[in-house]
Formats: sequence, structure tokens, C-alpha cells
Amino acid sequence: MSTVTEEGTARETAVLRRPRRHFTPTRNWMNDPNGLVRHDGRWHLYFQHNPNGIDHGTVGWGHASSPDLLTWTEHEVALEADDDGQVFSGSVVFDAENTSGLGSAEHPPLVAIWTQAAETEQSQALASSTDGGYRWRKHPGNPVLRRGSADFRDPKVFRYEGTDGPCWIMVAVEAQDRQVLVHRSTDLLSWALVSTYGPAGPVGGVWECPDLFPLAVDGDPDRVVWVLLISLNPGGVAGGSGTHVVLGQFDGERFVPDEPLPAETRLPDGSWRQQSTEELATYRWLDHGPDAYAGVTFSGTEGPDRTLVAWMDNWDYAKELPTRPWRGAMTAARVLGLTERDGRLKLVQRIVGPASGAEEVLRQQDDAATEHDLPGVVRVEVAITLREASGVVRLDVDDADGRRRLGLRYDAADASLRLDRPAADGLPAAFERHVAVTVRPDGDRVALTLWFDESSVEVSSGGGTGSMTALLAGSATDGRRRLLVDPGPHAVAVTASADTDEPTPVG
Repeated sequence: MSTVTEEGTARETAVLRRPRRHFTPTRNWMNDPNGLVRHDGRWHLYFQHNPNGIDHGTVGWGHASSPDLLTWTEHEVALEADDDGQVFSGSVVFDAENTSGLGSAEHPPLVAIWTQAAETEQSQALASSTDGGYRWRKHPGNPVLRRGSADFRDPKVFRYEGTDGPCWIMVAVEAQDRQVLVHRSTDLLSWALVSTYGPAGPVGGVWECPDLFPLAVDGDPDRVVWVLLISLNPGGVAGGSGTHVVLGQFDGERFVPDEPLPAETRLPDGSWRQQSTEELATYRWLDHGPDAYAGVTFSGTEGPDRTLVAWMDNWDYAKELPTRPWRGAMTAARVLGLTERDGRLKLVQRIVGPASGAEEVLRQQDDAATEHDLPGVVRVEVAITLREASGVVRLDVDDADGRRRLGLRYDAADASLRLDRPAADGLPAAFERHVAVTVRPDGDRVALTLWFDESSVEVSSGGGTGSMTALLAGSATDGRRRLLVDPGPHAVAVTASADTDEPTPVG
């Protein structure tokens, strides 16, 4: 694919190739993950979906499921828009005790709680399924929760076991007010507002897609901390969309942050103040790259950890990306944990990848600048040994046509990892990104893991305490890449492995 410049010369147009290890719909538009639930041994991914076109349009819930979070089967559309409104984001829970009465004792239901988005009002509605989440019936009493608001959305519901007995908790947002609302219910039908959180911290964009869940610090069941996720757009640390992380305590009614953030109020004209990149960098973020938004966790999982999937895109350019016949991809699934490092709690993210069957395709252990060919889907381990207090390690990725698509720089002087994604012909101007994050060495060592798919990279650092996710452009004719390693004054060892069983496009 090529375009012609004003001078009359041909210029290759970049493309985003369909991923092979990340979910994409077979056709048409996809954005936020919705209703993530593990049920009867399968992982169910519902998602914002326009079944009738490549643009955002009128959305409902698409549906896919997986046995392993790696291979996905797409199913029929789960929930469609109707005369009452579109089906915006929400969640799914297994009502094992049939508290809602939407199933039976013999066949307890899955219950979807979602935002019914009418022209002038957003309210919360229910649907139920008794066949494992494949066919859904909208509740005739919808909506079940109204506030008379045009921006009340994105309910995330979970079961809470308190001292006064079990109940259902819902966290949702008043998006324009930068506020999380906490509601309680005993039956999923009648809800009472019990507290609010915010506005505080990052407020440069509307708040969306909250999640609230407990994690044990370093696996200690006696030391549990609650994690509040708030997605906002714009105002993310990498520009455009981003997901903010707050750690604290939750008592069944109120979330209290362990480190209170500055309270924010609207300016006299009703807007919110603009926050600098430097200020945003002082807050916690799920991901410091440009392309991980609206991430939420699966319900129905066992054990102390949680598993998350996010939309691998950014509202700054999502509607303009030239993919056909689909538009939108999900991140890899990530198992979340909490760890303490140097007296500070850090969120840990472990990418879910193939458990076995990987073949080593590269091993470099010398100190010279080198170049290596890589397949489109590959995991690259980079081990840096710092030999001086300054100096930069450079990792560059070119496509098969020799065009630079990614630059990673680790600077020993300030312990920063910088991701540079150049502009690309045929892609929106906003696709160009330059972001950085602090990655402290462990002694004199810095370890990075780069998970490449056909059109993306997920960079893990600090033993999973740092994450940077970015879409990557590539050649229209060849999915291979070339990795250029320049260790500078330091030592760099690189190992790459690829699946021996050729993954196939999903969706």
C-alpha cells in the first residue's frame, strides 16, 4: 500500500496488522471490555460493539469466550441497543443465591448490570442469563437505578461479605463531575447510595469505567489493600486516555485512600484545571503507555489475585485508525497483585502468555551493537547490567521495510525508560507519542520484557511493577521486524522466544 507525495514519489503507508494473541472482533467497531466473568470454566469477555459498522455508532455488547485467555471464540451479540437506549459499559456477576429472583434455585442466573444510555439520561439496567451467558433477557423493570443524570455510567458490581452479612456493591461514575459513586443492594434490583469518592487527583478528563477490588500484599491474607481503578479521558499520563490507580481501604460503604490526593473543584467557568505531565507523573497509573484504557477485572475468579483486560487503544485516534474489517483490540490479560518495594506499595501486572511451546529465536550476550530479525509475535527478554552512572541503552524496532516504528531508551543517569513511537504515513498525527517512566535498577540490573504482537508491544519492567502498552505500525506486506540493540557503555543480554504452535488470528 502506498501514497503519492506532492513531489510525485511513492511512499509506503503504514498499517496496523490484525493481532494474533490479542482479541479483535471479526468485524466492526470495539472499545471498552464489559462484563468480564469466569463461569463454568470459561473466561467471558463482553465488549462495547457496533455490530453494524466500523465506526463507534450505536453500541451494544459483543461477546467472546476463552478457555485460557489466549484463544478466543466470538459469539453472537449479547445485548443490543433498543428504543430505550444504547447498551453502554457495565459488569456481570453470578447470582449464586438467586437474590435477584431473575433465575431459580436450580438455575441461578448470571446478571449483567449496564448503562442504559438514552439521549438525555444515563441510568443502570439489568439483564439475566441462565444458559451460561450466551442468551440474555433484559429486565422488564429497567432501569433499576436512576439519578436524572446524562453522565451516570459504567457500573462495576461485586459481592461483598461484611460483618452485617453479604450484599452487592456497585461502583459507578458521574463522569463530568469526576466522582465515583458507591451503592449497596441486597437483590441487585434496589440500590442505595452510601458514599462518594472524588473529585481528587487527575481530573483532566471525564471519569469512566471504575473498578474496586482487594489484593493481598505479597500474598499475605492479613494485609489486604483495596484497589480503585478510574479511567479518564483525556488527562492520562501518556496523553489522551489513561487509567488512574488509588490504593486504600473499603469497609463496605466508603473507600478511603491510604495516601489522600489533592481535592479538586471546578473552575469558575465550570471547567477543570489542566494538569501538567510532571504533576500527572506523581500519581499511580495502571499503564504508562498510550494504549491501555478502561481496564477492569474478571468476576468469578478464585484466589488472592485478580485478572484484568483493557482496551488497547486511545480515544485521541481510535476512531481514525485504518484497520479493516475490524477496529479495536484488547490488551493481553494481566494477573494483578500488590508488592512492597522500598516501603511503598506497587501494583504488579503479570502478562498471561503461553505456558509452554516457546522456541528460542535469539540469544545475544555480547556488548556490541547488534541487529536481529524477529517474527511478528515474539517475547523479548532484555537484561541490562549498568557499568556506569550514566549512559543510554537503545532498543529500536524497524519494520520489514526499514522504517523506524519504536524506540526504547533506558537512561542510567535518571533511571528513566522512554518510549518513542514516531509518526507514520497513513495514521493519524496524534498516533505519534513520546512517554517516559522511572524504572529503578535492582542493584546494577534492569530487566525488561517486551511482548510483541503483530501491531503492539506491552513492555513490562521492575518485575511487573511497570507497564507501557503501545500500538505499533508496520509494513503492509511483511510482518517481520528488526531489533537494533545499542548497549552504550553498559552490558545487554537479549533473549527472544516465539510460539512453536503458530497462533492464529482471533475474532
